[in-house]
Amino acid sequence: MSIRIGILGYGNLGRGVELAVRAAHDMVLTAVFTRRDPATVKIQTEGVAVLSTDDVYNWTDKIDVMILCGGSATDLPEQTPKYAKLFNVVDSFDTHARIPEHFANVDAAAKDAGKVAVISCGWDPGMFSLARVYSNAILPDGNDYTFWGKGVSQGHSDAIRRIKGVKNAKQYTIPVESALEAVRSGKNPELTTRDKHTRECFVVLEEGADAAAVEKEIKEMPNYFADYDTTVHFISEEELLEKHSGMAHGGFVFRSGKTGVDKQHNHIIEYSLKLDSNPEFTTSVLVAVARAAYRMSSEGMTGCKTMLDIPPAYLSDKSGEELRAHLL
Repeated sequence: MSIRIGILGYGNLGRGVELAVRAAHDMVLTAVFTRRDPATVKIQTEGVAVLSTDDVYNWTDKIDVMILCGGSATDLPEQTPKYAKLFNVVDSFDTHARIPEHFANVDAAAKDAGKVAVISCGWDPGMFSLARVYSNAILPDGNDYTFWGKGVSQGHSDAIRRIKGVKNAKQYTIPVESALEAVRSGKNPELTTRDKHTRECFVVLEEGADAAAVEKEIKEMPNYFADYDTTVHFISEEELLEKHSGMAHGGFVFRSGKTGVDKQHNHIIEYSLKLDSNPEFTTSVLVAVARAAYRMSSEGMTGCKTMLDIPPAYLSDKSGEELRAHLL
């Protein structure tokens, strides 16, 4: 039996989920839900219903896992607890500082409904989170370092687009090269948030918008820009489309640790990603996690989970025998 997948939201993430589901032999896309007029939304999978989010309540027995493709700034804090009352759900909530709060809200809703909800899936939080946990367990005496970019952050770009007066925007996260090399060489530097990254924003304003007010709101936005050196460029929509249409991203996770009686042996664990398409990679993770959510639900689990709670084998479409023979 194929796992029946629903998509809620059909932007960059929704389109990526659709592609990833099509590539999965054990899944089938059942329906796409949108806040837009469904008649204006064209998807790539023939025969799949495109419906208003108002219709979602009629599909509770037809979808095994609903993948939520809204933004972390305002959509997912509301949507994930709401839809965890109806479906097993997966989201990509990526505001690190608010994950404990989001987890608590979703956990209460999912447990009350007897559903599984997996939050904060993607590459950070997500794959990078796993790298940090594994390396901390192996090298308990050490330091963690995470660098993102250079690349387009979907969440930060979305947060800028929510500001009054902004028509469109892209935000690049850029590692500070000297800090990256200091970590890689084993110097174990003490680094602040501002020491590790800069942020560069390219913004298209609505006609008549106050550029100074928009720039101030961007630079002072908590959890997104306030702790970073941030540069804001105001450009035309034509220039944004011409020069900033790509969605590449990536980053590095390091654990620098010591072992030995006198702590004389130094070790560095480095995990890195280089992504041509941030949304397509993120949604590939979401779809693998949807498989795990379905399996956990089938075993009677309920409540909120993260990728740290998922056995690795649950993410794979391969059998235990295949995993042990070829990937162990």
